[in-house]
Amino acid sequence: MGDVVLQLRDVVKTFPGVRALDSARLELRRGEVHALVGENGAGKSTLMNIAAGVLRPDSGQILLHGSEVRFANPHHASQHGIAVVFQETSLADNLSIAENIFAGRQPVRWPGLIDWKTLHHQTGCLLQLFELQIPPKTLVRDLSIAQRQVVEILKAISLSPQVLILDEPTSSLTKLETDLLFQNIRRLKSTAVAFIYISHHLPEIFEIADRVTILRDGQYVDTLDMKNATEDLIVRKMVGRELANVYGNRSTNRGDLCLRVVNASRPPSFNSITFDLHQGEILGLAGLVGAGRTELARAIAGIEPLHSGSITLNNQPIRITTPQQAIAHGIGYLTEDRKDQGLFLRMPIRDNCVAPSLRRYTAPGGWMLDHQIRSFAQESRTRFNIITPTINQHVGNLSGGNQQKVLLSMWVGIHPKVLIVDEPTRGVDVGARSEIYAILRSLAAVNVAIIMISSDLPEVLGLSDRIIVMRSGHIVAHLSHSQANEENVIAAATGVELQ
Repeated sequence: MGDVVLQLRDVVKTFPGVRALDSARLELRRGEVHALVGENGAGKSTLMNIAAGVLRPDSGQILLHGSEVRFANPHHASQHGIAVVFQETSLADNLSIAENIFAGRQPVRWPGLIDWKTLHHQTGCLLQLFELQIPPKTLVRDLSIAQRQVVEILKAISLSPQVLILDEPTSSLTKLETDLLFQNIRRLKSTAVAFIYISHHLPEIFEIADRVTILRDGQYVDTLDMKNATEDLIVRKMVGRELANVYGNRSTNRGDLCLRVVNASRPPSFNSITFDLHQGEILGLAGLVGAGRTELARAIAGIEPLHSGSITLNNQPIRITTPQQAIAHGIGYLTEDRKDQGLFLRMPIRDNCVAPSLRRYTAPGGWMLDHQIRSFAQESRTRFNIITPTINQHVGNLSGGNQQKVLLSMWVGIHPKVLIVDEPTRGVDVGARSEIYAILRSLAAVNVAIIMISSDLPEVLGLSDRIIVMRSGHIVAHLSHSQANEENVIAAATGVELQ
């Protein structure tokens, strides 16, 4: 690690009613990976938005190679060698991978026409960094969330930045894709590129980072060399308290058979899926991206119905072809994409909380039972510890962890018999994670049957009573809690035999 590349000194940023940053600071050296951690709402993304020219600070300094700079916009920051990969993708769905990566920078040939051959060749070379066998002409709307995340990363890499800011880059990636990302980070680091790496996954930070800066409530707490840090120390500094037994205690009382799925198929996503789910059970669904896990969940929830097969709920055959039917049967689905598919960001918390269960709050004649809606939203705010000054706050103004808790409250509000949670802690800090795990445990304790899809293997192992592993649209392993470990799950997911 060499000279200091970027310094943020005593940065202050205030939004209406909220002081997001209060004398925050960070120092980044050439050729280092510098982790930035803190709970949701600690100010990490705000600080990085200032470094990337998205926001202007109220006060404080930005120094690049020792000279003070003021970025007017992200393009201005990019011209100075700062690129950023945001947590939420910002790609154009109706454009191809190549057009998104090189937007506004396409290679041209005389007389000013786009050189498509060169564009697709350059894009293909970038895709090889993540071993993606996807045609550069593929439209972004046809990509999975994980593939979109990779495209965002490649778009930033293509700018050849001096400083690359990565905000939760692995939130949608599998372990194999994360390993490839780390390989590329190390390769770029060897060429003196400096990284700011924001993540809630502390094991990743220990694997890839050289130093870590901790923020809490918008204020600078400490900077540590990773060789002197421990997870417990970082968590204590992040949350200001001890966090013990993050995953909670596993229930030993499995109830009656609740859900049975037999020979469920929706080609080409999945075929001949058969499994049982019991009351009070948390069933983990593991596998690589593209294994068919989310597609299976969406079929059970009526979003993309089964082509064939059967579903039995409490020993009664049911047919689900719409989400409304699934909700009527007591089946809820918490999507992996809370912003695009789960929440109404421009509506208040109170309206989001009751969105899937509006019939319960509608009087004869179509009048909404406003008092009951407010009462349930207030109850949800307290029960799920949603940090907000009022239930009239727009959900889009909440931190990621609080948005996720609103999404969970929505589906708990239907009083589900079966709750499917897809990546329940994506983009959520360690404190909010423990709260979400406690909520899932409490639901299981009152006989709610839970299917949990997660690409976070420690989460799957820590929370699940049983684990089903999928590969290429088929179930390839049923693992009891005693059989489940990282090696067995990865071996089943990849098809690699253990030696």
